[in-house]
Amino acid sequence: MGFNLDQVFGIHADALLLHAKRAEVLASNLANADTPNYKARDINFKALLEQARGGATADGGLPLEVTHADDLQASSSGLGRLQLLYRVPLQPSLDGNTVDTQVEEAAFAKNAVQYEASLTFLNDRIHRIMQALKGN
Repeated sequence: MGFNLDQVFGIHADALLLHAKRAEVLASNLANADTPNYKARDINFKALLEQARGGATADGGLPLEVTHADDLQASSSGLGRLQLLYRVPLQPSLDGNTVDTQVEEAAFAKNAVQYEASLTFLNDRIHRIMQALKGN
């Protein structure tokens, strides 16, 4: 009987990669909060996680496809490509910038907590595997 790490770690390994990529995107939004005509971007985390689980999106549609040459490519973990979406602004500024720093900071904080949760889960699984291998 083989040992499959994908089964041991579950979806948390893919979730960790997605949270890391989303943190980069949200940080970019915050860094460009004062850049004229900058459009805030985000990742549809739920749809990508569902795609990683079984190939279908959360709404039952087809998996995401590459629609533009600037779509980000994920690692070889089965996530396919990450499609950046534009965030719909609550109140766009006069200079065309759609970054709302409060929304971005809240999304960044929530993403950080979710990243930490996935990391804690993975650390616990690794610790349990180590205990099993040592015979404790």
